[in-house]
Amino acid sequence: MAEENKWKRDQEEEEEEEEVDEAVSTFEKSDPIAQKTHLCQTYKSQKDAVIFAIEVSASMLASPPISDDKKADIDSPASAALKCAYQLMQQRIISNPNDMMGILLYGTEQSKFQKDKHSRSGLAYPHCYLLADLDIPIADDVKALKSLVEDEDEFKKLFVASEESVSVGQVLFCANQIFTTRAPNFSSRRLFIVTNEDDPHASDKALKANAATRAKDLYDLGVIIELFPISKPGKEFNRAKFYDDIIYHASPTDLDAPAPISRPTKTSFSGDGISLLASLLSSINSKAVAKRALFNLPFEIGPGLKISVKGYIIFKRQEPQRSCYVWLGGEKPQIAKGVTTQMSDDSARAIEKPEIKKAYKFGGEQIAFTQDEISSIRNFGDPGIRIIGFKPVALLPIWANLKPATFIYPSEEDYVGSTRVFSALQQKLLKDEIMGIAWFIARKNAAPVIAAILPGEEKVDDEGSQLIPPGMWIIPLPYADDIRQNPETVMIRSPDSLTNMMRNVIQQLQLPKARYFPEKYPNPALQWHYRILQALALDEELPEKSEDKSIPKYRQIDKRAGPYVIEWGVELEAQHSAWAQKNRSESTTTSAKRAASSTKDGPEPNKRAKTGDAVITADEEMAEFFERNSISKLSVAALKGWMQTKRIGVSGKKADLMERVEAYFEKKKLE
Repeated sequence: MAEENKWKRDQEEEEEEEEVDEAVSTFEKSDPIAQKTHLCQTYKSQKDAVIFAIEVSASMLASPPISDDKKADIDSPASAALKCAYQLMQQRIISNPNDMMGILLYGTEQSKFQKDKHSRSGLAYPHCYLLADLDIPIADDVKALKSLVEDEDEFKKLFVASEESVSVGQVLFCANQIFTTRAPNFSSRRLFIVTNEDDPHASDKALKANAATRAKDLYDLGVIIELFPISKPGKEFNRAKFYDDIIYHASPTDLDAPAPISRPTKTSFSGDGISLLASLLSSINSKAVAKRALFNLPFEIGPGLKISVKGYIIFKRQEPQRSCYVWLGGEKPQIAKGVTTQMSDDSARAIEKPEIKKAYKFGGEQIAFTQDEISSIRNFGDPGIRIIGFKPVALLPIWANLKPATFIYPSEEDYVGSTRVFSALQQKLLKDEIMGIAWFIARKNAAPVIAAILPGEEKVDDEGSQLIPPGMWIIPLPYADDIRQNPETVMIRSPDSLTNMMRNVIQQLQLPKARYFPEKYPNPALQWHYRILQALALDEELPEKSEDKSIPKYRQIDKRAGPYVIEWGVELEAQHSAWAQKNRSESTTTSAKRAASSTKDGPEPNKRAKTGDAVITADEEMAEFFERNSISKLSVAALKGWMQTKRIGVSGKKADLMERVEAYFEKKKLE
C-alpha cells in the first residue's frame, strides 16, 4: 500500500489560515464529491475508514432470471455489491486520498486474513476472506479489484459459498480487529454490511446474543454499522427480525449530530427500470459521506441563557482538489513540500518571523503593526452566537444571502438541556414567522457577522423518510459597505396578454413536483476532471465525454411547449409592432409641435456648440484630446460613438469609457 499522502504547509501559512474569514466544511465525493478540510474551533480534520462486508451465499450468488428487457438485471447480488465497492474505491483514490477502505467477504469457501505485523498470531476467522485489507487504496489495488470485477472466471473461482454458515458475531469481531490494528486513531470508522438474509440466526438465540454483544463492542469503539439490505425475489427484507438489534442509529462520536440529509438506506431491489446495481449504488453513495461538525459554539439567546450548538455545512460548491508538486528523482514519486522564505533586499539573508511587521497604506504612508497589535485589532471577542433581536421573516430579502447558510443543531456537550431550549425556540420562530438577528463570530480571529437565524422545518419525502431535519440556519447579512448601487435600467412592461401566454409556457416546462433535485444533475466539468485523473492513474484509455445532464432536452421541450412558444412569439411580434408604431407617432407629433413653436417665436439665436457634443470619427481628433488630457470634456455620446468605430466595449459609466480610451492610446504608444 502507498504511504499516506500529506500536503503540509509551514507554520506561518497555518496561522494565516486561522485568520481567513471563510468557513469551509468537508464533504466527500459521492457523485463524485470532493472537499478540503478547514481548521476552526473544536473542529479537526477527520479521516474516514470504511470496510465493505459482503455476504457470499447461494442466494447472493444466484443469477437473475433471463429477460428481454434492456434494463433487466445482469448481476447477481454479490457481483453488484463488489462493483459498488469498486466504484467507491475509484472515487476515494482521487477525492479522499487519506481515507482508508477495505473489503471483507464472509461465507466463502476460502479463508484469508491479515498476514503482517498487525495481526495476532494464531487468530483465524474461518470462511472470512479479506479481499483488500483496510488501507489507503492505491492504483494497484483498484486495478486488482477491476480485474476481479471484469473476469468472470476469477470471480467464480473466489466467490464460492461455504457449506457451513458464518455467524454475524464472528464477522463483527473480525471487523473489530481490523479497525483496531489498521485504523486505531481514525475519528470516523464505518462498517458497510451488504446482505439479503434478514434473519441469519433464526433458530439460535445464543448466536443472536453474541452478534448483539459484538455490535455493542464496535459501537463503544466508535464504529458505525450501516446496513445495505437486498430483497430476495418475492420476499421483502425485514430488518426487525435481526438487524434492528445490532444497528445503532446514533453516531458514537457525535451523539448530537442531526439526521443525514441523504435519503435513508432502503432495501435494494430491481424492477420498474431500476437495476439492482443502480439501486444499491444509490444507497451506498447516500451513506458515503461521514457527518462532520464545522464548529461547536455557545448560543446566547438572552442574558444568562446559553445553550450549545454545532454547525454543519449542508450545501457547498464542489471544485477539484488543490494540485501539488511531485518529485520524481527518487526511487518512487514523492509529494514535494512547499517552503516559503522571506529574504532581505540589501543583505539577501533570511528574515526571521519576529522581524516581520505588517503594514497598510493610508494617505500615502505605510502604517506598520506588530503581530500582537494585529491580533488585538482583529479580536472582537470569543467565538459564539448572540441574539440581539427579532424581526419578521418577511423582512428578509432574497438578495441578503451574502454567503452560504450554515445549519445549526443543538448539542448537550457543554450545556445540559440545550436540545429542549433549542427546540422551543425553533418552534416559536416557525409558528410566529419571525427570525432572530444575531452577532456571530465563527471562530478565533474571524470578523464578526450580523446574521439572520432562520428556523427550518423538517422536510420528508412522499414516503415519510426524512430529507432535512428540523433545525435553524445562520444566514450572514450584508453590511452597508457591501451593498452596491443598482444599474440604471429602463423597463418596458409587457401587456397582460403576453404575460398570460408566457404563464402557459412556464407551466408546461415545470420540473416534476415543481422541485429541483440537485442529485440528478452532477457537475459535468467536475465529472470529466475525475474521469481524466482516473484514466491517467490506472493506465486506462481516455474515456469518452460523459453525458451532460445539464443540457436542456430540446425534443421534450418542443413536444411540451413548442406550440405555446410559437403562439407567444406571434403575439410578441404583433405587440412590438403596435408599440413601435405608437412611439413613432408620438415622436412625430412632438417634433411637429417643436417646429411650430420655433416658427412662431422666430429663429433661435445661434448657440456655440459644446465641445462635449462634438461628433468625433477620426483617430487624430481623439488623439488630440488624449494628448491635452481633456477626454473628460467629451460627452458620453461622443465617447461611445468613437469607441463603436473601434469595436471597444461601451458598457459602464463615463469613467469606465475614459479608461478604455486612454488604454487604447497608451497601447498604441507602446507599439
